[in-house]
Amino acid sequence: MSDAHAQQTTEADRAIPGPLANHTTLRMGGPARRIVAASDADELVRAVQLAGEPVLILAGGSNVVIGDAGFPGTVVLVRSRGLRVVAEDAGSVTVRVEAGEPWDDLVAATVANGWAGLECLSGIPGSTGATPIQNVGAYGQEVAETITGVEVYDRVAGTRQAIPAVDCGFAYRGSIFKYQTRWVVLSVDFRLARSPLSGPVRYAELARALGVEVGDQVPLADARAAVLRLRAGKGMVLDATDPDARSVGSFFTNPVLDRATYELLRERATDLGEPPAWPGRDDTVKVSAAWLIDKAGFTKGHPGPGGAAISGKHTLALTNRSGTASTSDLLTLANTIRDTVHARFGVTLHPEPVLINCAL
Repeated sequence: MSDAHAQQTTEADRAIPGPLANHTTLRMGGPARRIVAASDADELVRAVQLAGEPVLILAGGSNVVIGDAGFPGTVVLVRSRGLRVVAEDAGSVTVRVEAGEPWDDLVAATVANGWAGLECLSGIPGSTGATPIQNVGAYGQEVAETITGVEVYDRVAGTRQAIPAVDCGFAYRGSIFKYQTRWVVLSVDFRLARSPLSGPVRYAELARALGVEVGDQVPLADARAAVLRLRAGKGMVLDATDPDARSVGSFFTNPVLDRATYELLRERATDLGEPPAWPGRDDTVKVSAAWLIDKAGFTKGHPGPGGAAISGKHTLALTNRSGTASTSDLLTLANTIRDTVHARFGVTLHPEPVLINCAL
């Protein structure tokens, strides 16, 4: 038997039945032509090479919306695990983390080891390999601040390579890896501070929860515990008993507006008070999407078709609260919200998750 045939047989033996809904936090998504699992980086590369086109790389399934028709190709489930120290000095440590390592397991390990830099990203579902793609951020931290490099498989060149952080194109909830199929993330390097204390607390809500001022530092474990409480209160920690947790977290990103559009928003919202906003680069302003949605008439728990609904705990989360809603139901609700917000405020909301074989 040839090596190529042996590899193909092995992959076929690992084929996984069932709809893609079984592999997403929304519990939505139709069938794939084929689903296989890769337990380490080498298997991941081989699975992608053998899959041909089209191929979908899926790990935690926490930031993806898959259409009811499923995916007309091979889905490769990333199940690689592990982390190791690859560099260290008196003040810092660099850890290399496999793409399939559950993100919150990594954060818990860094806090336990006294490594600061990820503590405010506690409780975010999904895998480590997904974090550079989305430039995951919450409560004043984002992974771009600690990532030093990303190891990828380049499907165009057919090679593995390390991309330094400076070349990753990190932006608000984005990077060069998002909305593309060229690079498959294999592992991520994070440089973290050796410190029993968090970085300066930047987020006012978190500071209030900790009973400190913005800019103060707190023990790492305290920061993690406070973030977990805040996220759980918003239904944004995975919990099989909580129907609000059947979501992708925030469905829409906070809009980043130029000054003229922001002033137009303020004019349209004069009867509602000042829109929550934060200054950005190049005279831009980031505005609260949750505020826009709420003020457009979509409050917590707002029902949509087929059992889709806005979370009862957080306006930004669209959920499969019934457990039986379809992707079409969810996107109908999302479209209604987006169109109403635009008509009311002149601001266009954009989805945060990746949409697969479906669209707004």
